[in-house]
Amino acid sequence: MNILTVEDDPNIASFLHRGLSAEGHSVTVATNAKDARRWVTTLGTDLDLILLDLGLPDENGKDVLRSLRAAGVTTPVIVLTAQDGLNDKVAGLDAGANDYITKPFAFDELLARIRAVRRSIGQASSNELVVGDLTLDLLTKLAQRGGRQIELAPREWVMLELFMRHPNQVLSRSQILSNVWNYSFEPGSNVVDVYVGYLRRKVNLPGLPPLIQTIRGAGYRLTPT
Repeated sequence: MNILTVEDDPNIASFLHRGLSAEGHSVTVATNAKDARRWVTTLGTDLDLILLDLGLPDENGKDVLRSLRAAGVTTPVIVLTAQDGLNDKVAGLDAGANDYITKPFAFDELLARIRAVRRSIGQASSNELVVGDLTLDLLTKLAQRGGRQIELAPREWVMLELFMRHPNQVLSRSQILSNVWNYSFEPGSNVVDVYVGYLRRKVNLPGLPPLIQTIRGAGYRLTPT
């Protein structure tokens, strides 16, 4: 899943980023309302979930949520906040939240709430990405090609999901780095090339046409057969 975390506390933001990334999710962090809106626009339909703090430095999170819903954004939103009063919860849900969790919270509870929200909005019927003879189950994190199962490490799974959501599109190294590792591109880093190599060896199976291609000087592309 592509998750946008809107949280101004650096410790909580780092905790969520590490934990959710370890679960195989692609996590983007915004520390204020302005950046949150920008990321919602940038990610568009690729955005699967928003974790929203209400106590943002530049705007009340409930106002951000209302404006997103008024603009037609239907992405599920789970509120994460220290505001634990009944009236606060009612206001958050009325503003358009799908769920409301008060701080401090257990990470396992957050994961369970995320699964519940996905079930409640009927995503069970669209949990599989299919590109040519390659399939990826977004719940079990299992990939198959030509009926053969492909074992993936968490970063490889996130990278493959990114490619499969953008078939035939050339993805630059900086785009891949930003989506999979969530930090800016460093010209001297070869981490993208290394992990694409890992993924290519698993997906480009012997006897089958190669799916992941290198576009010299531009990046990488997943091309259906």
